[in-house]
Amino acid sequence: MQTYYYVLASQRFLVEEEPLDEVLRERTRNYHEQEKEIDFWLVTQPAFLEAPEMAQIKAQCPQPAAAVISTNPQFITWLKLRLEYVITGEFQAPSATIPDPLASLASMSS
Repeated sequence: MQTYYYVLASQRFLVEEEPLDEVLRERTRNYHEQEKEIDFWLVTQPAFLEAPEMAQIKAQCPQPAAAVISTNPQFITWLKLRLEYVITGEFQAPSATIPDPLASLASMSS
């Protein structure tokens, strides 16, 4: 099992109000230059929030939610410092309650 770390906020806040796309583009460019494998993903309406152990976290976050999920805890800490009003945490996956850590409940047609 792998530990995944996340920054969670309302989708409107994370995707529309914050310059997150700019941050993620810059980080992606930096990773390519260093020939590092991408270890972060933006997931709208993350399915991991449906796991019973995440109910309290889900209740704290305005819906629909969005999350940046990473296997790199330092990146999530850095994002937390850069973005205000976000929830951070971690989970283990794959597991019985979180089979796919990057799954989204968002409709593919939207």
